[in-house]
Amino acid sequence: MKTLMTMFAAMTLMVSPVMAADTAVAEKTIVETAIGAGKFNTLVAAVKAAGLVDALSGKGPLTVFAPTDEAFAALPKGTVESLLKPENKDKLIAILTYHVVKGSYPAAKVLKNDTLTTLQGGKLTISNGAGGPKVDKAGIVKTDIMCSNGIIHVIDAVVLPTE
Repeated sequence: MKTLMTMFAAMTLMVSPVMAADTAVAEKTIVETAIGAGKFNTLVAAVKAAGLVDALSGKGPLTVFAPTDEAFAALPKGTVESLLKPENKDKLIAILTYHVVKGSYPAAKVLKNDTLTTLQGGKLTISNGAGGPKVDKAGIVKTDIMCSNGIIHVIDAVVLPTE
């Protein structure tokens, strides 16, 4: 019996750091996670300019398809700067909320759908062909980054709603 208790205690000590690491990640909101990642600086600046920090830090759950800084850099020159201007706030909000789906959609659940309705009101097209999983024409490059109020999936392009 004493040997069994010792084995159980040792197993608990081995598993605890892993569980603590997972819990620490899930304690951060979508916005805090994006800031901490260091590769979503443009997205975070856009979220701030659009006044969406509170919405993306709220209770949720939300699923965000987050374009990287490289994805924003691939837009035509001047696009990001133009969108960040106060007079273009409504357009910026529409683009950002097109990247957000209400509810918790881990990768497996995303891929079970043909479309997902965004907070903007449009529908993201989901596909999983030879080029890998995509949302509209953006490749999904990292999935299931768990946050306290939802999930982030990293995408390699900015997806734009139809006007």
